[in-house]
Amino acid sequence: MKVVSLFSGAGGLDLGFIMSGHEIIWANDLYKDAVDTYKKNIGEDIILDDIKNIPSDQIPDCDIIIGGFPCQGFSVANTKRHIGDKRNELYKELLRVIKAKKPKFFLAENVKGLTTFEKGSVFKMILSDFESIGYKVKYKVLNAADYGVPQTRQRVIIVGVRNDINWEYEYPKPNHDKNGSNGLPKWVGVGEALSIFPDPDKPNIVPNHIYSKYKLNINGYIGHRLLDPEKPAPTVTARGDSKGGVVILPHPNGTRRMSCRELATVQSFPIDFEFIGNASSIYRQIGNAVPPLLGAAVSKQFNNYKE
Repeated sequence: MKVVSLFSGAGGLDLGFIMSGHEIIWANDLYKDAVDTYKKNIGEDIILDDIKNIPSDQIPDCDIIIGGFPCQGFSVANTKRHIGDKRNELYKELLRVIKAKKPKFFLAENVKGLTTFEKGSVFKMILSDFESIGYKVKYKVLNAADYGVPQTRQRVIIVGVRNDINWEYEYPKPNHDKNGSNGLPKWVGVGEALSIFPDPDKPNIVPNHIYSKYKLNINGYIGHRLLDPEKPAPTVTARGDSKGGVVILPHPNGTRRMSCRELATVQSFPIDFEFIGNASSIYRQIGNAVPPLLGAAVSKQFNNYKE
């Protein structure tokens, strides 16, 4: 399928779609380092600009629109929140582009918490908005660890099928299991996933194998918890900005932070996927990404569609 990607970031979801045999024909993001990373690893078909500045007629027709839409506008304090709220312009832009291009399908990704935010009222509104522009909509919360990602990252995957398309999307069945039940391999432990890397303090040629010197203080809080090497890592976060402040997971050895390369591996990026920018920027790009293996699992299901 021909894919248009919004809010692409470094391209984790896009890479997953490529792994499933689809073609990215147009992408967009406003973070320059992420766009540079995308161009280096995925392709030149990405526009560096705010989506609000791009008219729909400048976006090519496609079979599917994908993207993890930002949700900062869904303020907890805004109990009377509605689609006209100016703070939700990015969400409105996603609706605008889907409504204008009318692709056969769309796939949107977001944090699990969106489903229960404001007692579920905001999420219900989101689903209703997608339905109102002509789509049959379904959703499911998936755990990336169930698809071979060494991380227990839970995300809601919203899929829309245009009303005139007589086909139903089926969510992918897990190919890994927490305990190795049902004939499936066990979840991938973070220790196993990172065992291939040399000590970043010694000479090496591994791309992006640099790490934050922010001191570890094991106290149970996010970024300061010991990791069990036998289990997947907790969710990689992207708190903070390009100037620093990102919460970086400790290495399972408990002596330092994970390197950028190690964190990318926890997100299931290939080892030859090279990120552009300083360490804080790279950590941010990785934390904001959809794990490519999760992207591959959800995108492969579209291969079952036959016109």
